[in-house]
Amino acid sequence: MDPVSMRVASLDAKVTLSEGAKMLARQAPAAGATSFADAIKQALSTVNASQNSATALAQQFQMGSTQVSLEDSVIAAQKASLSFQAAVQFRNRVVQAYQDIMNMNV
Repeated sequence: MDPVSMRVASLDAKVTLSEGAKMLARQAPAAGATSFADAIKQALSTVNASQNSATALAQQFQMGSTQVSLEDSVIAAQKASLSFQAAVQFRNRVVQAYQDIMNMNV
């Protein structure tokens, strides 16, 4: 098989895989099951909530509130930072997996 035919066959396979992925994404999840997209949304909302909480605690401490200690503020900021770093690492791994799949020869 010549290189051009092999390249066309490879592109056809990628298009077919892409269409199959779209079809799977459209299918409704089983009853009680959480879809991958829902899990990602929930994780990102948790990261957002921890960042908002850390910001609120820091603002309260800066305003001189006696209900918030410096330790609480710093711990909340570190938790928010750690959760954000984990989300970024997850994103990087998903992007790398996608690129690896797209570079596969089929």
